Formats: sequence, C-alpha cells, structure tokens
Amino acid sequence: MVRESRVEATIMTLTIEITSDFICPWCLVADKRLNQAIAQLNPAINIQRIWRPFELNPDMPEMGMDRKTYRSQKFGSWEYSQQLDAQTIQATQNDGVEFRYDLMTTTPNTLKAHRLTWFAMQQDKAAEMAERILKAYFTEGYNIAEIETLAHLAAEVGIDADAAKSFLLSDAGIQAVRELERQAIAQGIHGVPDIRIGKEVLSGAQSVDVFLAALQNAVHRLATA
Repeated sequence: MVRESRVEATIMTLTIEITSDFICPWCLVADKRLNQAIAQLNPAINIQRIWRPFELNPDMPEMGMDRKTYRSQKFGSWEYSQQLDAQTIQATQNDGVEFRYDLMTTTPNTLKAHRLTWFAMQQDKAAEMAERILKAYFTEGYNIAEIETLAHLAAEVGIDADAAKSFLLSDAGIQAVRELERQAIAQGIHGVPDIRIGKEVLSGAQSVDVFLAALQNAVHRLATA
C-alpha cells in the first residue's frame, strides 16, 4: 500500500509600508506601478500594505486654498505650475493614470483624508480607501478636505458613510495620525512616496521593474528565513 502524504504550502505574507500624501501625484503613480509589479508575483504571496500618513503642507488652511493662487505663489507663476503639471502627465502616460488638473480647483489640507485612511485601517480597508482618495483628487477633481466628500468616498469602499462622517466631525484619530507622522520624520522620511518592501526602502515613483525586483528580493528572504 502506498501512503500519500500531502504537504500544504504555507502562504507567506509580505508587508509593504507606504508613506504618502494625497496631494502628491507621484504617490498615485507609485501606487499604480507597485500594483503592476505585485500582479507579476507568485499568487501564493499574501501582500499586506500599511499606509502611513505624511503631510507635505501641514500648515495648509483646514479647507485648503484656491489651487491657482497656491500654485502661483509656490512656483512663481501659474504658467510655470501648468508646465509642471504637463510634465507629470507626459512622464506618466504609460502608467494608466488620468490626471485631470483641469478639474482641480482646490489644493486641500489632507489631515482629514489621512484620518479617514487610519479609520479605514481599523476595518482592513486602508488600501482601498487611500487609492479611492487619490483617484478622487487627481482624476475626478474632488476637494478631499470636505467631510461630505470623504464620507461619500468611504461608502464606495464599503465603510458606513454616517460612521465615517461622525468620525471626521470628532477629534478621533488626530493624535494617532500626528504620532505616525512624527515616527516617519524620526525614520528620516522627508518626502513621499517612501515605500518599504521588506528591508528595502524605495523613494519616489520607481519603475515597475525596480518595484518587482524589490518584491522578489523580499519574497526570497521570506522563503529562506
């Protein structure tokens, strides 16, 4: 009699920490490229993405500023700001990102958006929430500083809109987000996106190939640990 033995494969979990801000176009591009790289991995790998907050404009008024005014002040002129937007579109035309700068009227304060992502993390929906907010801002032109807008976006990823609204109307999550931001700075993060894959840290919107190589290295280390 031949006895068959079956060894069930253990599905490994790879943790990826993504520090980003919702007004950073390269954070959206990096997420798109990272997703493309993940799609090329062995499907037996479980990916756990942890989103970390970072505010590029922590002193932005609560409801944001008129984008034309803000960008003109920051870059010296509206014309130069538009040139930078056009360069971003040109550099990412193969990434499947639709930047609609023509729809964007406000440069928002992103604290509420980060708080909502932290709230979504408690329900294992942080990645879905963060990606929905990025798309809402860069592709649909929403003001992501508005509570009603954020509650609507929360509902789209399966979070109760009333619960999200009540959360954002309170002070809940503010200290948690601030502490995570302090931790990021303490780790030496001064710009975004900052993506930690295993032991490797990648800054900026790297290519799909670079992300894939980092993922493969991390998976190899997990498999041989």
